[in-house]
Amino acid sequence: MQGRGLTGAAVAAAAVLTMAAAQAAQIPADVERTANAGITRATLEAPIRFLSSDLLEGRGPATRGDQLARLYLQTRLEGLGYEPAFAKGAWQQSFDIVGLKARFPKSWSFQGKGARVELAWRNDYIAASGVQEPSVAVQNAELVFVGYGMQAPEFKWDDFKGMDLKGKVLVVMNNDPDWDPNLFAGKRRLYYGRWDYKYESAARQGASGAIIIHTTPSAGYPWQVVQSSWGGEQFQLPAGSEPRLKVKAWATEDAVKRLLKAGGFDLDKLVAAAHSRDFKPVPLGITTSLTFGNELSKVQTANVGGVLPGSDPKLAAQVVVLSAHHDHFGIGDADATGDRIYHGAVDNASGCAQVLAIARAFAALPQRPRRSIIALFVAGEERGLLGSQYYAEHPSVPAGRIAANINIDGGNMFGRTRDATLISMGKSSLDTLAEQVAKSQGRVLKPDQFPDRGYYYRSDQFSFAKIGVPALYFASGTDFVGRPAGWGRQQIEQWEMKKYHQPSDKLDGTWKFEGMLEDAKLDMLSAWLVAQADAMPTWNPGDEFAAARQRALAAVAH
Repeated sequence: MQGRGLTGAAVAAAAVLTMAAAQAAQIPADVERTANAGITRATLEAPIRFLSSDLLEGRGPATRGDQLARLYLQTRLEGLGYEPAFAKGAWQQSFDIVGLKARFPKSWSFQGKGARVELAWRNDYIAASGVQEPSVAVQNAELVFVGYGMQAPEFKWDDFKGMDLKGKVLVVMNNDPDWDPNLFAGKRRLYYGRWDYKYESAARQGASGAIIIHTTPSAGYPWQVVQSSWGGEQFQLPAGSEPRLKVKAWATEDAVKRLLKAGGFDLDKLVAAAHSRDFKPVPLGITTSLTFGNELSKVQTANVGGVLPGSDPKLAAQVVVLSAHHDHFGIGDADATGDRIYHGAVDNASGCAQVLAIARAFAALPQRPRRSIIALFVAGEERGLLGSQYYAEHPSVPAGRIAANINIDGGNMFGRTRDATLISMGKSSLDTLAEQVAKSQGRVLKPDQFPDRGYYYRSDQFSFAKIGVPALYFASGTDFVGRPAGWGRQQIEQWEMKKYHQPSDKLDGTWKFEGMLEDAKLDMLSAWLVAQADAMPTWNPGDEFAAARQRALAAVAH
């Protein structure tokens, strides 16, 4: 094991500097001291070691490992003096999820102009069932290329142009238009560029299925992540009346090129044509039939939550929600070493550990924050933000009384940084507060440093945003102390290529906790400022979630 971090003298010197700077950010010295005492390497490393251990078997939804993780988090909150967050004194908010083990064919057949193309399972395509039925059939469906598959009236963009696409299988590009900073948001990915939007959009058109074209740049991760994330049992909330695809598929770029060639089309030319508002869907003259079975199960998982009541008689009814997801992928396909357990140490045992340490620090404050604090550990994030979606639809506190969400998904295990990344920068008044705290740490706050990957829409703060709750979502900086320029980006990208959603995401002796400690304190002190402020945070004018906030506030105004 590496040493326990900084030397005693270095820690003391850093604490003096940060306390002086914190006072400039209106953070009292006793709050800073409590943060330093409560958020330590030990309070981070111990929960990570337990939650990512082999014994928890990857914390797959509704498994024994899931139950153990939930009990662990609940009892830790109990021990810290928190109260149950849910109705009737419950620590856990249980909800049903539907498990689907789809049995797709080893080869998916397509008929083109005189040529048949076969796509091989895992190597060429990965798919999941979009419907909760024991058997599913797509009969003689035509493939249609629909560009980005988007309808964005605010950008005067419609890839469908009113074409009847009922029963078709849509071939869709990943991402959103990124070549013009004045169109959409340039390189910054919006929700229109996310895979879940693509499937939702295709379902609204009445399509039977959709195939997203995977490239590493457009997805933000390699094909192996699609294989590990989509190749096993999938989970969904019980179906409602919303439109649904029968088949939600991914295919590699090479496979799609081969497929389109059978219809006499060139993918590169179609992609070029889709870079225009004038684009219209292109029927490909390729048909497919696909039949597969689903092994269905209805099981339960749960969100875990505890509340630390606020000290202000008027503001205590409002809350600041600290969140992290407790799930990962369980046991799946073995990697090259034979390891089948998807440990999820960074993603997201480290986030759970940070929320626990922050909760510990809040409980130890000489005076409790004015607003109440909820420590929330949500389920099923890796399966489509299921737990935070359920919480958002059934909140323990009305959305209009949730001042803000501070979400933690991952942690920095590479060392200290001169910068801090705010994924949510540019969306709300929380930016100013976050910048003050980062400055108190001697760090520069930067916006999302990988804007093409759409991180804002990929974790649980998105569920809160949809009900109008402003969120802070920090990520690791990239300017590492003592490292050359570019080293940080290289490490982060290498980790995503080799360990993201893989069994190799585990705790080992190479981790350096100094950066994670600073980031956790950044979250804690930001949350404290939100809890103390007279007014609740606001969305920036014109933000996509501002209208939802107004509705939420109006609902509690009576």
